[in-house]
Amino acid sequence: MCFVSEGGTTAATQEATRPRVELNGPAPDFEATTTHGVIRLSEWEKDKWVILFSHPADFTPVCTTEFVEFAKRYDEFQKRGVALLGCSVDSVYSHIAWIRNIEEKFGVKVKFPVIADLDQKVSQLYGMIHTPSASTVTVRCVYFIDPNRIVRAMIYYPLNVGRNFDEILRVVDALQTVDKEGVACPANWTPGQDVIVPPPTTQQDAEARAQNKEYDVIDWYISKKKVS
Repeated sequence: MCFVSEGGTTAATQEATRPRVELNGPAPDFEATTTHGVIRLSEWEKDKWVILFSHPADFTPVCTTEFVEFAKRYDEFQKRGVALLGCSVDSVYSHIAWIRNIEEKFGVKVKFPVIADLDQKVSQLYGMIHTPSASTVTVRCVYFIDPNRIVRAMIYYPLNVGRNFDEILRVVDALQTVDKEGVACPANWTPGQDVIVPPPTTQQDAEARAQNKEYDVIDWYISKKKVS
């Protein structure tokens, strides 16, 4: 069944015309009011990676634990050249009150801005609202956006499961490593472990790879090496 809005636009049409966030595609640009003032994504923290993340609501227990963890690990993200940007459909006044409460009750400083997305502009643009879960709040989305404003990874968590911050940092480390070294990262990779060398694409190169002594050659199509 299809429902028509007051303006005559069907829900199906809205879904079809909504911008789609895709891996290795451009991060949709926006201007939004935040706890640090108005920002435009394309102009904000230009030389840094950005982690844009959504939370369902202020003054909720799981979201509070996540903000405490983001605050505790803020310096770790900074060392990696990553700027944090939160988002929910609460007002800027609610954000400010909640942040002040977190700082008072948990003894941490929330140094990153949080978008007050009352009109759901950003939430709809990035597909943060999943109606089977809830139509009025965002699920727990994480978008990894590189300095060229390309979306490099996405993670989604349900409303009742908090995020794994070790994994968020691991993904940042992996993305930065593959960019720097021109390699791939194997399953469960963490910094300091071997990475995967791109496989050869010709029979001649495959024969040469099988004899390569520089890499840890398991077979011609899978070889590993160490990186600094």
